[in-house]
Amino acid sequence: MKIVRKIIEINEELCNGCGQCVVACAEGAMEIVAGKAKVIADKYCDGLGACIGECPTGALEIIERMAEDFDEHAVEALLAAKKKAEAGPPPMQCGCPSSQVREFKAAVPGPALRHLSQPAGPSDSALSHWPVQIRLVPPTAPFLKGADLLVAADCTAFAYPHFHRDLLAGKVVMVGCPKFDDREAYVGKFAEIFATAGLNSLTLAIMEVPCCGNLRGIISEAMRRAGATVPTEVVVIGARGHIAGREKLAA
Repeated sequence: MKIVRKIIEINEELCNGCGQCVVACAEGAMEIVAGKAKVIADKYCDGLGACIGECPTGALEIIERMAEDFDEHAVEALLAAKKKAEAGPPPMQCGCPSSQVREFKAAVPGPALRHLSQPAGPSDSALSHWPVQIRLVPPTAPFLKGADLLVAADCTAFAYPHFHRDLLAGKVVMVGCPKFDDREAYVGKFAEIFATAGLNSLTLAIMEVPCCGNLRGIISEAMRRAGATVPTEVVVIGARGHIAGREKLAA
C-alpha cells in the first residue's frame, strides 16, 4: 500500500558512489548501481535517515512523498537472502583447492624485478601467498599476522603495468571488486582482520572511477567496528595505467 511518508532521496549529481550509505543502512535498502547509490525499493527504506550522516557529499536527504509503506517482514527476508548469499555454496567435502592457504617466498624481491621492457620470466612475481581473493582469504591466515597489507581493486593489477614492482613487493595482498562483490561481507571480514591480525600498514589501491571509492568506505567502517586504526595509504590508478594520486590517511 502506498502512503505519504518520509523516505530517502538521492541527488545523483552529488553522489560519488563511495558506498558509505550502503554500509550504514541497517535495512540493506541501499546499493550501488552504475556508480551511484540507489534505494532498492521503497518498502525497504524506513525513512529514518541513518545513512545521511555517512554521506561525504550531502547527496542524501529525507523527503516526504507517496511511497510504498515500510515493510519489516520484507526487510527481514532481504537481509536473510543477503546473508545466505554471503555464505556462498557449502564447501566441497574434499576441500576446494582454490581456497587452500599457501605461503611461498617471492622468487625475486620487488626492487630487483626486471624492467617492463624486458621479457617476463617465470620468477618475475612478488606474490608471497595464496589465495588472494578477499572472499577466499580467511581472517586467520598466517600470512596476515603483522603484515603490510595491500587491498587492491582487481582492475588495478590490469591497469597499472608496475603493479608487482611498485605496489605488491613486500606486501600480502587481498583483491576484489567493490562494485560487484558483497560490501557487508567485506566489512565483516576486514573488521575481523583489523581486530586480530595486528597489521603493520595498509595500502589501498583503487581505480579512478566512482565505484572503486566504495573500498574507502568499507575499510573505514571495518576499522570503526574493530576499534582499530592501521596506517593507511590510498593509491589511485588512472584508466590509462598511471598513478593518478596518493594520499596518506590520518590515523
